[in-house]
Amino acid sequence: MKVQLFIPCFVDQLYPEVGMSMVKVLEKVGCEIKYNANQTCCGQPAYNAGYVNEARSVSEKFIHDFSGEELIVSPSGSCTGYIRNSFEEMFDNSSCHNDAKAIVKRAYEFSEFMVNVLKVEDIGASLSGIATYHDACGALRECGIKEAPRKLLSNVKGLTLREMKECETCCGFGGTFAVKYEPISVGMAQSKVSSALETGAEYIISTDISCLMHIDAYIRREKIALKTLHIAEVLAMGL
Repeated sequence: MKVQLFIPCFVDQLYPEVGMSMVKVLEKVGCEIKYNANQTCCGQPAYNAGYVNEARSVSEKFIHDFSGEELIVSPSGSCTGYIRNSFEEMFDNSSCHNDAKAIVKRAYEFSEFMVNVLKVEDIGASLSGIATYHDACGALRECGIKEAPRKLLSNVKGLTLREMKECETCCGFGGTFAVKYEPISVGMAQSKVSSALETGAEYIISTDISCLMHIDAYIRREKIALKTLHIAEVLAMGL
């Protein structure tokens, strides 16, 4: 299957290894990957900050950058959720309306694409240890992704997956929320890490690197023996 690769800003600028891991996994299962090097942001940061006109301009570029018929795969539930839930309304009665509607149907987060489209749950990955899974808000609430990442992780050789309490509770990042309301944001990260530690986990895994960046910052500051991993990194291990 041919797919178009969408690499969000966080991955492109700060965590390129996540994108490379996703490519490794997709190629392993036989995908032919198309990457447009001219791609930029999807527009989500500006939109969430209330700059709708600026977001529309960036999102319109996204639509042009991802023209075609191939499905679009991204290692981010939040970016995928923004595309699915905002594009059609944002471009209503515009020249881009039909293209925006088409993009909405073509956009997939990585784990749901693996399980729901490719019907792959076991890729042969291996990672020894105990892990717990964090439901990122964008993936869970905007895309309805719950079971797909868990199915993939349950088939990782050597990995024991334990659910933490309040796994669906926000980690406190929320984009600019972490900047505007820092004390609350840090408190939410502390609660998330405490829940993870109660399971005896060595790893916190999620679909969204922005959540993991926020959680990892708290972990590093407090010198806690816990590691964060994007699901694409886990699935690429041992291949």
